[in-house]
Amino acid sequence: MTLSARGPATKAIRPDCPPPLDAVQNIGRRLLAWYDQNRRDLPWRARPGERSDPYRVWLSEIMLQQTTVAATIPYYQRFLARFPTVEALAAADLDETLRLWAGLGYYARARNLHACARAVADRHGGHFPRELAELRALPGIGDYTAAAIAAIAYETCVVPIDGNVERVVARLFAIGETLPRGKPAIRRAAEQLAPQGRPGDFAQALMDLGATVCTPRQPACPRCPLRAECAASRGGEPEAFPVKEAKRQGRLRRGAAFVVLREDGCVLARTRPASGLLGGMTEVPTTDWTHDFNEEQARADAPALLRAHPPRRRAREGSRLQGGGVGRQRSSPLVAAWQRIPGVVRHVFTHFPLELAVFLAHVPADAEAPAGMRWIARAGLDGEALPTLMRKVIAHADAVQESGVANPGDGGGELTPFPPAPRRGAHRSR
Repeated sequence: MTLSARGPATKAIRPDCPPPLDAVQNIGRRLLAWYDQNRRDLPWRARPGERSDPYRVWLSEIMLQQTTVAATIPYYQRFLARFPTVEALAAADLDETLRLWAGLGYYARARNLHACARAVADRHGGHFPRELAELRALPGIGDYTAAAIAAIAYETCVVPIDGNVERVVARLFAIGETLPRGKPAIRRAAEQLAPQGRPGDFAQALMDLGATVCTPRQPACPRCPLRAECAASRGGEPEAFPVKEAKRQGRLRRGAAFVVLREDGCVLARTRPASGLLGGMTEVPTTDWTHDFNEEQARADAPALLRAHPPRRRAREGSRLQGGGVGRQRSSPLVAAWQRIPGVVRHVFTHFPLELAVFLAHVPADAEAPAGMRWIARAGLDGEALPTLMRKVIAHADAVQESGVANPGDGGGELTPFPPAPRRGAHRSR
């Protein structure tokens, strides 16, 4: 019978075929015994016999959404070093939170993280509530995260269902209903397995089993402590579960990014609107990202630059030109020589893929930033909330310049290399 639209028909495994009742009653205890010997050593986990910190549980769970453990750990450690308590995070600016988050992706999580910290500090005196309903009422906390905090930090008898738990339970019971419709059945089955006592350890045992043994591809069934009870393993088709609908990739969007480099080594940047995709993050100027992007029209959307003239030496002349104001500067339009550099920058968001054409311009040191934009020293980019997409754009411009090859279609010879970024600790003019 066909269980999934992902591929050919699988062997005939009867869906929802549970292990024997006596085995179900013993699974929780055996899984805990396995966990005691094989638990992962993760920086947010309490040591055996110690109580888990709700703040650390919450922080790790938010970061782990759609993100691997390996990618999460260095971000978690930096966050914890800077914000050791939820009160410290609540007192910080959102911009600082976004800067520390830059590169981890799914930036709405960072905004919700900051909002949640402030809600915990303001509404709950800096302590995460114990009740599921109160946890779910906090910004960015859904059913899973609320259950994880309640089970792991407060030993509440609830089973949080993440992707790892979902996969273990679906295979154990051979639950063949296509997700997400099959989620209630998986939840009911998981609750049957829960032993009396140690709900936090049981939840983490299921997570660890899914992450290290019952993996999405090529699960290590011979090492699984539940192999004898696993209906999917007995049927010879563990990878057929859970059954998922085929992913639909959104339509391609395209746009242009404008890398403007000042001869003193600064890059033109701006902050995106607080809401929406990449909200509050730093970016180089871009066009809108559309399905019908016309590259020929992109130059019309390039940032308009001004050139600042040095103050007049004579106060009288400065007064005549500026209507008073000795020593004031005047500006004039700056025509940037835009080059369309070869290739495109590709990035995949959750709901759509994106391609950005990159335009490059070099401007003198007295070029002024347009309204709503600012110059950032190259050495200062690491301290900005620069998302992965924008790092790709700048890296692409760097790579093309290092090659010294201009786009033949632009008719312009070699590209001028970026000025080297100042060394850390080197003197920089104010």
